[in-house]
Amino acid sequence: MENRIKYLRITLVLVGLTFIVGLYSLIILWPSGWAWHMEETYWLPHYLQMIVGVYATLGVFLLIASRDPLKHLSLIWFTVWSSVVHAGVMGIQALANPEHRAHLWGDVPTIFVVAAVLGIVTARAAATTQAKSTRRIDRSVTA
Repeated sequence: MENRIKYLRITLVLVGLTFIVGLYSLIILWPSGWAWHMEETYWLPHYLQMIVGVYATLGVFLLIASRDPLKHLSLIWFTVWSSVVHAGVMGIQALANPEHRAHLWGDVPTIFVVAAVLGIVTARAAATTQAKSTRRIDRSVTA
């Protein structure tokens, strides 16, 4: 049962680090799949700087949450559901704008996968803890 929390902690560290350093790296390495409206230059448009800043900040808080994930479930679930919404909107925009179709192979599926993995690992860890709590309550009632 402790393994589920361990896997959640590892997932939070990996996602947090990816949000902090990986996002910017992917934008530079594969702009057509990760950066929206980026011209042939290495400077980032203002909105992209804001997105990178928001994700880097979220990454820091996910690293903090990895210390004791079950005390930070609302942050983790916010990350899951906001990622689903973000990827969904980007997917629709990529379908509607042919110049952004590469995102359907880049950031869109990646964000869906990150959300799914984080959601599954979080649900399993939370269920394990809830099952332990229920057993403790049952024992105290029958005692």
